[in-house]
Amino acid sequence: MLDGRAGDHELGFRRTERGDLRQIQAWLRHEHVARYWAHDTSDAAIERDFAGSVDGTEPSEDFVVEYGGKAAGLVQRCRIHDYPDGFTELVELVDVPPGALTIDYFIGEPAMVGRGLGSRLIQEFTAVCWRDHVDAPAIIVPVSASNVASWGALRSAGFTRIAVGHMEPDNPLDDGQHVVYRCDRPAGA
Repeated sequence: MLDGRAGDHELGFRRTERGDLRQIQAWLRHEHVARYWAHDTSDAAIERDFAGSVDGTEPSEDFVVEYGGKAAGLVQRCRIHDYPDGFTELVELVDVPPGALTIDYFIGEPAMVGRGLGSRLIQEFTAVCWRDHVDAPAIIVPVSASNVASWGALRSAGFTRIAVGHMEPDNPLDDGQHVVYRCDRPAGA
C-alpha cells in the first residue's frame, strides 16, 4: 500500500507497449475511470483504440504513468489537427493554433485516486510535451463540466479556462457541457 501524497514518489511516463493493453483494459473497467471515459472494453475495441499508438500507425502517443515504480494510469497526447473529425466541435468553440496539442489522462489504480497525483501528472507531462514537441504553441484540453476533479487538476497544474460550451459527451450520462482549459508554451520552454 502506498503512503503519503503524490509528492512522496517519483512520477514517470513510458510509451505503451502491447503488454500494457490488458492493464489499460482493466483500468477502463474501473468505475471511477468508466464514468468519464465510457469506453468499449472488448478486446477488439482495446486493440482498435490503443494498439495504433504502440504500432506507430496512429499519430496519437500513449504513455503509461508510473508512480513509485508502479503502473498507475494512462496519459495520451496528440496534435489536435491530426484528428480533424474528432475535434470539430473543439475547433468551432476555441481558437486552435497549428501544432497545438491536447492530452487525455486517468489514474487507473483506485488506491492512487485522491492523492493529488492528477495535478502533478498534468504538470509534469506538460513539461514532457514542451520538450518533445518544440513547435507546439499550446495544449488545449476539453473536459466534461461534471468532471470537477479533472478540470480542477488542470487548473492546479497551471492551465487556464478559456471556454465553456457544448460538445458531444463521451458518456451519455453527461449533458455535453464542457469546460476547455489551455496552457501556452512558456518563454524558453
